[in-house]
Amino acid sequence: MRPGLLLFICALLCEPDELFLHLVLTARPSKPIEGSSLTLTCETRLLLQPPPVQPQFSFFRDGHNRGSERSSSPKLQIPTVWKEDSGTYWCTMTTAGNKPPKQSQSSYIQVQRIPVSDVSLETQPPGGQVMKGDKLVLICSVAKGTGNITFVWYKGHLGLNLETKTQHSRTANFEVAPVTESDSDQYYCAADNGHGPSLSGLVDIAVRIPVSRPVLTLRAPRAQAEVGDVVELHCEALGGSPPILYQFYHEDVTLGNSSAPSGGGASFNLSLTAEHSGNYSCEADNGQGAQRSEAVTLNFTAQPQVSPSVPAEPRGEHLTSGVVEGLLGSLGLITAVLLLGYWLKRKIERCSTRDPHRSHSSPEPQEPNYLNSPDPVQLPPVYENVNVMRGDDVYSLVYHVQQEQESGAAEHMRTQVENKVSADIYSRLRKANIADVDYDDTT
Repeated sequence: MRPGLLLFICALLCEPDELFLHLVLTARPSKPIEGSSLTLTCETRLLLQPPPVQPQFSFFRDGHNRGSERSSSPKLQIPTVWKEDSGTYWCTMTTAGNKPPKQSQSSYIQVQRIPVSDVSLETQPPGGQVMKGDKLVLICSVAKGTGNITFVWYKGHLGLNLETKTQHSRTANFEVAPVTESDSDQYYCAADNGHGPSLSGLVDIAVRIPVSRPVLTLRAPRAQAEVGDVVELHCEALGGSPPILYQFYHEDVTLGNSSAPSGGGASFNLSLTAEHSGNYSCEADNGQGAQRSEAVTLNFTAQPQVSPSVPAEPRGEHLTSGVVEGLLGSLGLITAVLLLGYWLKRKIERCSTRDPHRSHSSPEPQEPNYLNSPDPVQLPPVYENVNVMRGDDVYSLVYHVQQEQESGAAEHMRTQVENKVSADIYSRLRKANIADVDYDDTT
């Protein structure tokens, strides 16, 4: 049957509005993606007469009004659609009068979802370095992914679940505050929008501890430091995260620095000069604020001058030398006394031998002429000087020997002289406190 004939028959049987007006709902884009915008248009298609003036349009999804209840515009703009926005849409047009609104055919719109990908974890402050007591922010984000995304944060290799969040965003934050030393660990996050979780890489978090006030110690090779000594300046901060840089000062003038990559203390050696007397201090810094030690005062004396001609000797050596010299002096004195006695004896014997009157071979015995004789004849005396030295004292012994004509008197005289000399020597030695032997007078 021809179309014109059909229109003529419908014109006789149908309502005029139904004959001349038809509504069509269109969606742009037809397959929207989560996170994108969607435009719905309620179009009127003319058959035999123009549409009514100033109609009102409404849009619906699954029986619920979407947007305003009525609008003069045939278009509805949805800025962002998500997976949950998928459903059956249609539109209506209301004209003047009591006529029921015209409704378009229903159209199913499927919002497409993109799986998450390229998940990453960042920290604030950046670099994973955070001070003890401050706030740490763990930022989990995805490069791609639509819809509601569930973010989960984990700590350590065992994956301790710290927090879970679900939101219409490709970025989510998790805060740790205040940070303690136990928060130093590795962290990662996961993101999922219904297509399976995707994990980020591991991020190391180091909680930095400011250095404590350091302690300066001066170590000298002796109790009283002297010019020329090498003094060790040791600085150590008992608390603080490594690495630590130490600075050494003398009267606020920098002497040098030393680092401790693994923590602990550091030392600086200083060779003392006359200008190095005064106050010393040190400073510790690990990038979280420097700390200065208390001042330590170093007072030292000039190095004692030693005469080049007289080498310095230890006190113990002087004592040993004096003892040895005393022993040697005593032994020498005793030897000298013994030699003196032996020499005196030999001297008297020689004198007796040279006198012919004292010869034992004389046939006629002689009597001493100085015993009981009114005028005895005496020979000239023989004098001998014997010097005994001890230290700076010199002792002189003078004795004489008279030679008589008679051998008996000479022998008797010799014995008396020996005894007298021996007694005299012993007496003088005792007075000088250098004789330690007993004298035996055997007359």
